[in-house]
Amino acid sequence: MTATITRGLTGVGAALAIAALLVLSSGKNPLVAYEALAQGAFGSPDRIAVALNKVAPYLLTALGVALCFRARVINIGGEGQIALGGLGAAWVALTIPAAPPVVLVVLSALAGAVAGAMWAGLAALIRLTRGVHEVLVTLLLNFVGVLLVAEALHGDLGEPGAGFPQSPLLERGAWLPKLVKGTDLHVGIVIAIVAVFVVHRVLWHTPFGFRLRVRGASEKAAAYAGIDMHRSFMGVMLISGALAGLAGAIDVLGVHYRLIEGFSSGFGFTAVSIALIGGLSPLGVLPAALFFGFLETGALAMQRAVGVPSPLVSVIQGLTMVFVLAAIALGGARRRV
Repeated sequence: MTATITRGLTGVGAALAIAALLVLSSGKNPLVAYEALAQGAFGSPDRIAVALNKVAPYLLTALGVALCFRARVINIGGEGQIALGGLGAAWVALTIPAAPPVVLVVLSALAGAVAGAMWAGLAALIRLTRGVHEVLVTLLLNFVGVLLVAEALHGDLGEPGAGFPQSPLLERGAWLPKLVKGTDLHVGIVIAIVAVFVVHRVLWHTPFGFRLRVRGASEKAAAYAGIDMHRSFMGVMLISGALAGLAGAIDVLGVHYRLIEGFSSGFGFTAVSIALIGGLSPLGVLPAALFFGFLETGALAMQRAVGVPSPLVSVIQGLTMVFVLAAIALGGARRRV
């Protein structure tokens, strides 16, 4: 774990060095830009709260991806599962607005998790019954999930006269409680961190986790040991989908307080990068998610404060992903040699 973190930091350093050259080529001072990035990420309790609110859905979705990849199941449908999770949470919150706040929040979050699990389960069912590879199924279902949210918001779930596809504002009883008064930091980050340790225990200290690890190491060995390949496939997909659906519910209930078209854009694919950078380890995913949450928050602030072109912000994030993954992969290759 320590070696992985060291290689990751090396990759971050290389990415920031090249990004500094790009910032310089755009006519901006890299030192001023990076100072704005740091201030945007850590400059105030409000900025830290924004970053941690971004971390929560990244972390939950990446945990599900890491579990799947551990079992040699390629689930890249996080974006669609997040979208359906947000849809499920918003639908419950708008259907029973008079319920007691605690009940409303819990039921809405559970509805999001169930919706995400069902969406992932649909992909698993298609894979098991029709033989279509899960990469293709989960990828295509992302588009279907996003379109289902759009269809709902253009229908009865949408707010009339809003001018943008979104649901009405949820009742305050459905909002996630705040952790720190005076900031927008909500309990979603606590839920996500608890999920890290739960998933870690499941993976390393339960028979189910052992079956996943054996399946990921060798499908032939898993089949020879009597592990039900179909059941383990369906099980890990349902868990992964539930985590992504919960991530969507948390984003709707804790950040937007309503369902918005396209709110899940980019979350699922960033979560894949986070899972890989975390070494497919639940404990490793935590610092990786924190890094990307604060990087994204700081990069957006850098764009506003310094005037760095918006495409360059995306380039900086992409370079960081590439160099960190390359550094980790190179270190692993050297270790095998």
